[in-house]
Order: sequence, then structure tokens, then C-alpha cells
Amino acid sequence: MTDGPPISDYGLLGDTRTAALVASDGAMDWLCVPRFDGDPLFGRLVGGPDAGTFRVGPAGPATVVERRYRQHTATLETTWAVGGGRLCLTEAMVAEVSGRLLPTTLVVRRLTAEQAAVDAVVEFDPRLGARHRRPRTQQRRHGLVCEWGALAVALNSTPPFRFEPGRPIPITVTPDRPVTLVLAVAHREPVIHVEPTAAWDLLAEDEARWRAWVGEIDERLPFRDHVVRSLLTLRLLTYSPSGAPVAAPTTSLPEEPGGVRNWDYRYVWPRDASIGVSAFLSVGKSDEARGFLAWLLHASRLQRPRLPALLTVHGRHVPAERELPGWPGYLDSRPVRMGNDAARQHQLDGYGWVIDAAWAFAQAGHRLSAETWRAVRGFADVVAGRWREPDAGIWEVREPAQHVHSKLMGWLAVDRALAIADTHPVPERQRRRWQEARDAIAAEVRTRGFDPTAGSYVRTYGSPDLDAALLVLPLLGVDPTDSHRVRGTIDAIRDRLSAGGPLLYRYPAGRDGLPGTEGAFLPCSFWLVQGLASTGRRGEAVELFQAIVDYASPLGLYAEEVDPATGAHLGNYPQTLTHAALIQAALAIRDAPTRVGFRS
Repeated sequence: MTDGPPISDYGLLGDTRTAALVASDGAMDWLCVPRFDGDPLFGRLVGGPDAGTFRVGPAGPATVVERRYRQHTATLETTWAVGGGRLCLTEAMVAEVSGRLLPTTLVVRRLTAEQAAVDAVVEFDPRLGARHRRPRTQQRRHGLVCEWGALAVALNSTPPFRFEPGRPIPITVTPDRPVTLVLAVAHREPVIHVEPTAAWDLLAEDEARWRAWVGEIDERLPFRDHVVRSLLTLRLLTYSPSGAPVAAPTTSLPEEPGGVRNWDYRYVWPRDASIGVSAFLSVGKSDEARGFLAWLLHASRLQRPRLPALLTVHGRHVPAERELPGWPGYLDSRPVRMGNDAARQHQLDGYGWVIDAAWAFAQAGHRLSAETWRAVRGFADVVAGRWREPDAGIWEVREPAQHVHSKLMGWLAVDRALAIADTHPVPERQRRRWQEARDAIAAEVRTRGFDPTAGSYVRTYGSPDLDAALLVLPLLGVDPTDSHRVRGTIDAIRDRLSAGGPLLYRYPAGRDGLPGTEGAFLPCSFWLVQGLASTGRRGEAVELFQAIVDYASPLGLYAEEVDPATGAHLGNYPQTLTHAALIQAALAIRDAPTRVGFRS
């Protein structure tokens, strides 16, 4: 794709099984079926025109006058001014399909006109998979059915139109006659026809459920609207059949336009998911946490006690990376990849995040099942036995190193395991092993991971480089929040990794073994908010939070990075880690001490 909408122009539709991205012109340019990591059905976002799209919108020149999610729902509305009238597209995917004869994926899109009749167009061009395969088609009584072996999709409408893949269908929408389109997906099952009026009613029921879900969230939360939109986004990106959140619904949106930093994020990183779980728990959403821990127990069983860096939504091995020939990429960013080789890395920090999530679950008053506690104990044993080894770190560098952040998260893993052991049974020998590891990690990191000259912890042993992931330091407890080590690390990162304003780079440019550059990493800015708030600098934290949220997309969504020069979103979108970090930053502001005196 040599041109196209900016990443931040896209809105997210989701049903907790897969997700679609829709541009402000009404083009659905990304949808994988039958789940997040399935084959693209509409892939124009990174596959170019040959990869398919599903556009519903104005036939001619139009101006977007409003675009928003209906309050506290997952329903997206886009309104255009067209000549003397207005055209509105209201769309969503039906999340709740259990207990009824419904397709697993059901997309509902309705056009309405105001003030005057408006000419519109429907362009339905599904192209499945890496080779953009065209479907076999049948015109049936209820509409068009497209088939590719075990997969079928059906499109019907009210009023009825005769759709043909790849051929734009002109329509006229009048104020008294809306047009409703329904796309149903069937995989290894019969195609289920849903009348458009019934589908529209299902959407209304879904909206009521989303509003009830949001209604349980504390009204007094700071920045509540931002938190609610992020919580809804995390929920949409959680695969409901298993309880596992994907890192993002997309692959290969670039960290550098035109570059090679293009990765497949349609999988589950236990680290990122655990951060989201902690966010859910902090607002009283324990069901989401319970679902993730159950998934993790199932997903890790074959590799336990090792914790894989990432897994599929079903807990299986992530496919090896492969490049898709002929896919032009977003803004000519190649290669386009499917699969992710980071799955084979040793990432010590993941154990810390996961055990911390289990501890938070226990802290919230929920007892871990015997099998879950057995798994957590196994993870802690791995940390106790392997913490001295180099690893790939949170940023998944291809050459292992002695990452200080990884060591600190290893410390967190055994520390939280010991905390859980206060209320759960554990052999005394195992407990002593964890205590010895916790003490040894702290002693080594304080000696080898701290630069007295800079007054800060560093990225790797013996290196002067900084790492923005160390901003979580005051949340861990390895050093008191009022210590000069904590304060010095926060201030050094804020100064030396600054990308201007509230933005931060992850680490110094050119220090990851990959060609090219990248943007500022948004989760790091939210971690800085957490760090400031938890060390008593609430005013600074609030000011910084307000500055960061100005970088949100018009719909309140975030990629993982932004270009500091232009504010353009970079990388896969929307990003679970960014939204989880936003929530935790707001909660840190809520819970911030009014004043902390620092130790010299």
C-alpha cells in the first residue's frame, strides 16, 4: 500500500473472537477469520488492493463531521456531510452468541440518511489468506454466499441487493429507509442466516450488556472515560473461548514506515496479558483475571515449568515467522510477516509479570486452585534456577544479554511467590530456595546493575545505556520508593530517553541489532506516570498523563508507538500493552501518596 489512511484513522470493531479495522471512509481493511490469528478475509491494510476490503460509505466526495463510539459500547458511528444531506454508518460485531443459533462472527453495518437522500456504495471484495484467494460464490434466497473450503461468509441486506465480489454496488439511502447489511462467518459449520432486522436487535442487546459491564466500574476513577475506553478495548481483544488477550489484532504495521520492523502481534504474550489482568483486577473485574489464569494453566501445561514467551489463543505453539511474498505492506513497509520467532526466546521478565498477576488475584480475595498454585510454584522454581542466565529481555532482542529489568522481574517473581505462600501450602525447602534467590538477585542487581556515576539502574550489566522498562522499579519493592536509586532511575530515564514532551524511547537508538529506527514507545510514558505517582509526585503524574492522552487516536485508541515529530501512530494497533499501561497509570494516580520524602 503506497498510500492510505493513517493508522490512527482506523476504528476497532470486535466480538472477543476476532476484530476488524475500519477507516473513516467506511472501508473495512482488516479482518481475520475465524479468529484473531486466522487468515485475513479483508487484508488491504498491509496487503494492498488485491487483499480485499469491505467498504460501506458515500459514493462521492464527503466530509467526516463526527466519528465516535456510542457511549460505553463497542458500536462505532461515522457521520459524513454529503451535498445537502448527511450519511451515518453505525456498525459493530455481535459479541454474545452463546446459547443461540447464531454464527460465531456476525458483523452488522447500517447506513442512515438525514435531511436528504444520499448516494452511497457497497464494495464487498473478500480475498482469503496469503494468496488473496477469490471465493466460489452462490446467489441464494437470503443473499450472497462465498466459500473457500471449510470457510464460508454470507452477506445479505435490507432492502435486498444483488452483491458480487469485487463489484461496487451503488445504492441510495433515504431518510425513511435505512440500509442494513449483515456479514456472517462460518468455519467448519453450516452458514447461519440472520435477518438484518434481527441482527440489528442483537446489536442493541450487546450494547446494553456493554453498558452494564461499564456501569460496574467506579465512577470516581481519575480519567474515567479514558480508562473505560481502554478497558473495553482490552475486553474486545480478549479471545473469549479461552480467556486469552492478544497483543494486537494486526500484523506488520510498521514501527518505521518503509522499514523492516514489522511483526505479527496476533498472539498472546503472557507478560502483556498479565499486565492487563492486573488492570482488570484493579477495577473489580475478577472474571477476566480468572479466565486468563485458567487459560495460562491449560496453555503452559506441555512446556511447564518453562513459561513460553508467547502462545496462540488456544495455547499452542506460535507458527514460525514467514514472509508473505507480494504483499506491499503498510506504506511500503516490508516484509509482511505471519508467525513470530520470539516464541522461542527465553524471557525471564515474563515470569515476574505472571506471578505478580497471580498474587494480585490472591490479594483480591481469590484463592488459587491447587493446580494453579502448583504451576506458579514451578514458574518460581525456574526463576530461582535460571535467573543468572542472559535472556532476550522485555524488548525481545535477538542476542541474549544480562538485562537488569529481567533480573528485577525475576526478583518480583520469587518475592510474589513467597507472598502467596503465606496463604497457600508450600514445602519449606522450596520456600528457602525462593528466599535465597530473592536475596541473591537483589544483591547482584544493586552491585552490577546500578551505575553510581549516573545515579541510575542501567539496561544491562556494565553498560551505560538506560532502559525505560526500569520505570516499573518503584512498583516492585526491591528498593524503597523513597530511595535515591528509585528517584535517580526515574529522573535519568525521563531525561536521557526523552523523545520530546511526554514521549520516551525504549532505549538508545540503534542498540537492538536491527536496521532502521523506531518511534517513541507509548507504554513507557504511562509507566513514567506510574513511577511519578507512586513516588509522591502526583501533580507531575497528572500533568504527564494529560499530555500523553493527547496522542490518542480520534477514537481513543493507541498503537504501541508514535512518531515524535508528527504524532503519527506506529506499530500494531490497537495495542493491548499500551491500553493496559494507561489503565494502570490512572490507577496509580488514584492511589498516589500525597507526599514521599526521599532518602539520600
